[in-house]
Amino acid sequence: MTPLAKLLEAALFASATPIPEAALRTIAAHADDAETTLEAALDELRVHYDTDGHGVELIPVAGGWQILTRPEYTEAIERAQLAARPQRLSTAALETLAIIAYRQPIGRSEIEEIRGVGAGAILKSLHERGLIDVTGRGEGLGRPLMYGTTPSFLEQFALRHLEELPRADELAIALRAPRPATPPGGLPATTGNGEAPRRAD
Repeated sequence: MTPLAKLLEAALFASATPIPEAALRTIAAHADDAETTLEAALDELRVHYDTDGHGVELIPVAGGWQILTRPEYTEAIERAQLAARPQRLSTAALETLAIIAYRQPIGRSEIEEIRGVGAGAILKSLHERGLIDVTGRGEGLGRPLMYGTTPSFLEQFALRHLEELPRADELAIALRAPRPATPPGGLPATTGNGEAPRRAD
């Protein structure tokens, strides 16, 4: 390998998180290898891992690069408890995170309207985990806080950018418009006085 490729490999191996491209360029600027570009060195590393039968791979994640275990070996390593796994998110947290990812920036009231339940505790938990952050304030009454995803969100879900999210139609929860439930037959759930409609005999 070229000297720059070796230097980048050492830096990537030592880092537990993706290294942003800007940081890699800083590293490359101090390398004793004026003939190799950053792009060429990264490509050299990637080909090296892909063609020589390694158990790891170099992939772009969250706007940077990281050396990760190949997917086919991840389960065995986790079973042996050799790698730390992030705590699993609950279904409610995943639903809330999906809504934020697809509709960001979005406020708490809109999230609660979509899900039909309070979101305060879940938003706090997602924020503490670093998966979401406050991106600004809305223009509505009281100028509510607006939420968006973070680079840690991209990292945890192995995404280079938000455009790699699954298609919105595959995650209906993120785009479902809030509407009153309608039972089979098209009858309203209640009558005007709040009582359930009676069946005709």
